Amino acid sequence: MIYDVTLKIRYDYTGAAAGGRHLVRIRPLDVPGRQRLIAALIEIDPLPAERRGWVDFFGNPTVEFAFRDAHDHVGVALKARIERFDGAAQVGPSVPLSAMPDLLARCRDLGAKSPLHFTAPSVRVPALPDIAQYAAQIMASLPDQSNCQQAVSALGQALNRDIRFDAKATTVDTPMAEAFEKRHGVCQDISHIMIAALRSIGIPAGYVSGFLRTIPPPGKPRLEGADAMHAWICAWCGPDAGWLDFDPTNNCFAGPDHIEVARGRDYADVSPVKGILRVAGRQTSSQAVDVIPVTA
Repeated sequence: MIYDVTLKIRYDYTGAAAGGRHLVRIRPLDVPGRQRLIAALIEIDPLPAERRGWVDFFGNPTVEFAFRDAHDHVGVALKARIERFDGAAQVGPSVPLSAMPDLLARCRDLGAKSPLHFTAPSVRVPALPDIAQYAAQIMASLPDQSNCQQAVSALGQALNRDIRFDAKATTVDTPMAEAFEKRHGVCQDISHIMIAALRSIGIPAGYVSGFLRTIPPPGKPRLEGADAMHAWICAWCGPDAGWLDFDPTNNCFAGPDHIEVARGRDYADVSPVKGILRVAGRQTSSQAVDVIPVTA
């Protein structure tokens, strides 16, 4: 499937900002056998005084830009064409959950895709006893010698059942512990909770940001710009299965409708826009996403 994707993010300030420096991670990834980036254009408004690009440690294309003059808004826009493959047939067998500790103990890989980077608590995913206890209860319901893929699926299904999606319940800065305690949140919260749960049972897990093609109800028109960026998790299930992506918000393994943008330990590694600026007053933000299929 080939998609045309557009993304518009805008920040408006009540008082003019006197300079600023930002990082943007919004360009879709090239993933062999799963996703191919055909073309991409990132535009910034107003025109920055500095702009450069690089690939970060985890392989995410990153654009850094800076302003020196006063400005009352920042706009970032992406236009991209992506070919997305199924990739499910290429997944090898998952290892038993009981085999994971020994595999990790013998792992000597420190590259970007090494599972060792995704086992410990991270900035947005601390180790929480309540989540560890929740995960242990789910695992206790599985048969002996269940493999890691089955554990991922069981946890994702449980979270989809127990955590209510509520677009107004949390903000980007809401702690994971609060979302879990109140049992509601958005895709970012649910993904962070699942990452913490997986790490607590010994499965390396990370965060994936991206886009999701949404299909309107029968008879209803598709609303342009109504979508937003999405998030799901990736879990390392052994050397043959590799990294498997699961979307706990929708209780499914990621498929051709999931377009990958960035991967990291949690949201702090992959946030679409982050930076610093000198400004007095408040700011408002908006985001609009369109994912349009071009061909099957």
